[in-house]
Amino acid sequence: MYRTAAILIARLIFAGAFAMAAFFKFAGMQMTADYIAGAGFPAPLFLAWVAAFFEVALVLAFLTGAFFREAALLAGVYVIFLAFAFHGPSHWAANQAEFGFFVDHFTFLAGLLFAAVHGPGDRLTLHKGLI
Repeated sequence: MYRTAAILIARLIFAGAFAMAAFFKFAGMQMTADYIAGAGFPAPLFLAWVAAFFEVALVLAFLTGAFFREAALLAGVYVIFLAFAFHGPSHWAANQAEFGFFVDHFTFLAGLLFAAVHGPGDRLTLHKGLI
């Protein structure tokens, strides 16, 4: 029972983190685009929309368990990309707090990798996936 509860809580935490990220993107799409542009990426508004919808897809995967392992792996790649693109070494000189944000992404990656290996559990799960 503890295993099931822990897995469901972890899935809710993953879903909540990405749901908040998606909500803030949708609520301030232009601000998100400006942040992306500030990092030097082309087509920032398009990328902001893609990121928001990708995060919604992750939320659905974490809540339902469908394509859970794939979602966890893709989320891990996404999180590390964000770490380097927006909080990487080039940002540390201007703001030392960025190093903490950078390291936090690796902690998130560890949880996502663990989730990808162990799967969504047996309860409240649509067992669909490619892996």
